[in-house]
Amino acid sequence: MDILPILNMLRRHKIAALLVVLEIALSCAIICNAVFIISNRIAELRVQSGIADDELVYLSSSSLLPDVNRDALRRQDIRALSALPGVTAVSSVNQIPYGGNVWGSDVRLEASQVQPSANASLYMDDGHLLRTFGLRVVEGRAFTPDEYLEHSTFDPNRVGRTVPAIMLGRSLADTLFPGQSALGKSLYVWGEQQPPSTVVGVTSDLMAPGEAGGFAHRYDSMIFPLRVSNGGYALRTTPEQRERVLQAAIAALNHEDPNRIIEEQGTLTQMRADFHRRDRSVIWLLLAVCTALLAVTAFGIIGLSSFWVQQRTRQIGIRRALGATRTHILRAFQAENFLLSSIGIALGLLLAYGLNMLLMRHYELPRLPLAYLPVAATVLWLLGQLAVLGPARRAASIPPAVATRSA
Repeated sequence: MDILPILNMLRRHKIAALLVVLEIALSCAIICNAVFIISNRIAELRVQSGIADDELVYLSSSSLLPDVNRDALRRQDIRALSALPGVTAVSSVNQIPYGGNVWGSDVRLEASQVQPSANASLYMDDGHLLRTFGLRVVEGRAFTPDEYLEHSTFDPNRVGRTVPAIMLGRSLADTLFPGQSALGKSLYVWGEQQPPSTVVGVTSDLMAPGEAGGFAHRYDSMIFPLRVSNGGYALRTTPEQRERVLQAAIAALNHEDPNRIIEEQGTLTQMRADFHRRDRSVIWLLLAVCTALLAVTAFGIIGLSSFWVQQRTRQIGIRRALGATRTHILRAFQAENFLLSSIGIALGLLLAYGLNMLLMRHYELPRLPLAYLPVAATVLWLLGQLAVLGPARRAASIPPAVATRSA
């Protein structure tokens, strides 16, 4: 098909053609990055914590008595919670995936190391953490009874004081010691003035709490044999008993210490849903934006094509009288749209890359994969062809005699 008539027509309608090109370009740039953000959010929703989400209940409490013996109260609470019907394991915890508390520390392989090798999430084990969370020891061993310490009497800032044994999550072990076993390795967690801690075991992956990006890798976590008495408890039960166990646990804690408040409570499934509420909101919002942009772009193409059909009725009639078939008229409109779409898409892909660079700088969004660009281009090409199809078919159906008289 001769492209010169198409270029001449577009030259006579510069403003209208430019508006369509800009509309397609902006839609391409925004949709590319919106779909990329949506895919990242969906990936966040699919991240697994590494623990038995559907079997866990979590409570966080705080005593109002300033002189309460927290270690003794923790032991009383554990006994009371363990005796509840349906509870298979209880652990006093400092943090939990999807929770608000976030404990972390730099990790160094050498005492004099300036930059840490990793920043890891710290989980404290009171002797029941692995069973309660459903974690597996995939290499080495768990802690022995003589390795446990009371967190209330442990001072990491005291020179010569350190945790003798630690366990690493699988991902952290692979990060620190790629291609080799982490067992028996020494790590400096509390600073160069403290003795190193020895890795005695590697567990299955355990997700760090907090938002994505809090740690370099979501599963960089380590476990210390420290019994914390901060009022946080994780209880393991069966999925169908979680709500009943939760209410019974609240009553048991209040019975042990009436002068306490329950600061946080819920099943881990609900905590996960609350944790990802913003991700789901962003997904639905961006889906609505993409749908609206595609609709506006399609209606813009339909409106412009319909306008051109009215403006070129006589021209179409003359072409039909000179032997042009309906297929020729249809293809002419489709070719015009394809040319405008191609210019808009080319500009839009450049804008998409620039917008992604801006998001990377200000919102730490990853780089836009190149695979998104041809997909977006194909979608907009197809959208343009479908949008112009209706007006083009109306133009192709104009009888030559009627078109000629409509001058």
